Amino acid sequence: MSIQWFPGHMNAARKKAAEAMEKVDMIIEVLDARIPQASCNPMIEQLRLFRQRPCLKILNKSDLADPVATQTWINHYNSQKDVNAVALSCKKPSDVLKVPGLALALAPHRGTPLKPLRMMIMGIPNVGKSTLMNALLKKRVAAVGDEPAVTKVQQRLYLNKNMVLIDTPGMLWPKIALPSDGMMLAASHAVGVNALIEEEVATYLADVLLQRYPELVAARFGMKITDTTDGVDVIEGVAIRRGYRLKGGGYDIEKAANTLLQDFRTGALGRISLETPISRAESLAQHAQELLEKQQAKEDIIAAAEAEERFYNPPRDEADI
Repeated sequence: MSIQWFPGHMNAARKKAAEAMEKVDMIIEVLDARIPQASCNPMIEQLRLFRQRPCLKILNKSDLADPVATQTWINHYNSQKDVNAVALSCKKPSDVLKVPGLALALAPHRGTPLKPLRMMIMGIPNVGKSTLMNALLKKRVAAVGDEPAVTKVQQRLYLNKNMVLIDTPGMLWPKIALPSDGMMLAASHAVGVNALIEEEVATYLADVLLQRYPELVAARFGMKITDTTDGVDVIEGVAIRRGYRLKGGGYDIEKAANTLLQDFRTGALGRISLETPISRAESLAQHAQELLEKQQAKEDIIAAAEAEERFYNPPRDEADI
């Protein structure tokens, strides 16, 4: 299943963000620490590089992510030009207090009453932008919800006399190239439910967990993991061990899939990261190879069709005319 979700309001938000970025000094991009690069919107990166704006990447929900994987991502992003990365939880006031100082370090020429630091907060849906805004301002100024795309309009607010915050709606991008990215975004609840099939997303998640955190799956659901256990087995195991049954007597696989997804999203499974810089590079290489093979297959089909056409309709020599 290839997951794509780009409702109309996101396209409008992209256009407004492009206009507003001309008048800001830096970008604060909120990422999901469990899937940092999968939750990094390439449109945001393109816009900020075009405007040459520095970026503070906040790996939010770091309390739910694998700390070892998170540190590798911090090192990865901090090696990039005009980028500073920090892992935190926007729900922890002590973590959020670090943000203004980190932002000022990226734009030291701003941050006075005459030249306030203008910061644009950006990110995908349901990643924690509104939670960050509310925590920074110490009051509820942005709607917070468990469903993606709660914020649909841009807001401009003063953090203090030296800093201005511009909140933007959560945006995905028109075409998610890597199928695994779509699955990870869906698993983290960044995609609307009408764009996915929960059982397929949960099966993908279970397969990743078996590769990276089999002991957490075994401990959470009390099941034995073997070399032959796959994602489908995990979902069925959850249904069996939780006693999820349908009226007809069969197991409720849909409910079991939802349970696995919720346990991942809330951290009940443990601290989990679905990607690392190394696994990301491997996925990109595999995707490139698949595209190359598809292109080669397409060219082979065209060549075969042209050869067949020449066989049945050979070119006529002028002497035969």
